[in-house]
Amino acid sequence: MKKTIIIVLCFLAVMLGVYFILPQYVQTALRYKFPGINDLKVFPYRTVKTGTPQPYELDADYNKGEIKDEEYQEIKSYNTVAYLVTRHGRILYEEYWGKSTDSTNYNIFSASKSIISLLVGIAMDKGFIISENELAKKYIPEWGEEYGSITIKDLLTMSSGLYWVEDFTSPFCQTTELYYGKDNAKQVLSLEPVKKPGKYYYYSSANTVILGIILKNATGMTVSDFASEYLWSKIGAEYDAQWSLDDKGGIEKANCCFYSNARDLARIGQLVLNDGQWNGEQVVSKDWLERSFTPASYLSDYNDRKVDYYGYQWWLLNYQGLHIKYACGLYGQDIFVIPEKDMVVVRQGHKRDREYVGNHTKDVYTYIDAALEICGE
Repeated sequence: MKKTIIIVLCFLAVMLGVYFILPQYVQTALRYKFPGINDLKVFPYRTVKTGTPQPYELDADYNKGEIKDEEYQEIKSYNTVAYLVTRHGRILYEEYWGKSTDSTNYNIFSASKSIISLLVGIAMDKGFIISENELAKKYIPEWGEEYGSITIKDLLTMSSGLYWVEDFTSPFCQTTELYYGKDNAKQVLSLEPVKKPGKYYYYSSANTVILGIILKNATGMTVSDFASEYLWSKIGAEYDAQWSLDDKGGIEKANCCFYSNARDLARIGQLVLNDGQWNGEQVVSKDWLERSFTPASYLSDYNDRKVDYYGYQWWLLNYQGLHIKYACGLYGQDIFVIPEKDMVVVRQGHKRDREYVGNHTKDVYTYIDAALEICGE
């Protein structure tokens, strides 16, 4: 028995020793196992401040619409915590599960990329950045000549040509390091250029982090402060949002980690529906939005298909005669904008479908179909 105990203790001591020689981000990944929508306290963060709150009006048919039971059960099966539909700027339907409420902020993961796209557009409107066709190197003094042909547009369309593997399956992955690491800038600004920029689409969170760095360097403001002053305070958000940092006093995890609730996220979609206006103020130019939602069809993806499903950090979907643009994050954090119906649909939750229909996960169609049913379409 004593011998067994000694062997077990020695094994544990060795494992503990191995743990402490692992890189910091691997230790953190092993500690938390998987990213989650409730990770706010895992990282330091900055507050994205609201201005004068503008509470939503409720539609005359608020929560009267019904979803087919089969689709409703499917929505629940993805561990959905919030599902909301607006029509003509009013809340038509909303439901929350578990402890979620209309004021509960969750990590929207890569849907944050679409917010970064809006912020880049606003920075151009304000003259901090001249054009998306500028060389990114202009705003990144650390970059040498080998990065000289990468444009801001290449970063927006995921075609920078920088080496990256978008994968969360291992604690040693690049994406895991980006999520749990403490120096995002060092990681992404040292990536190796391996393909000619502006030719091939490859989804890479590193591109968005670089866009965040460009925003910071061009404006002289943190991404959170810029978002507070020029976006969040302008659209009547009722609650402050939060943006996780890579370290205390560090930079925003621009590729992910914006925290907000379904009602306030719907305002992002409504801003798009309003062609960038809010209460008569042009928050972001209509021209920028039009460029953002133009498919990057001149690019080829890894399956040698034309990229007709992605613009400037926004996903694009033509479905049932509708031209839908949407922000999408891990586990299905979605903001759908449906101009033909003057609708916004927001879904937040813990899971999404693993099956793809075209370039979009199967659950995306369920959320859209349910919203159309609620409207009686």
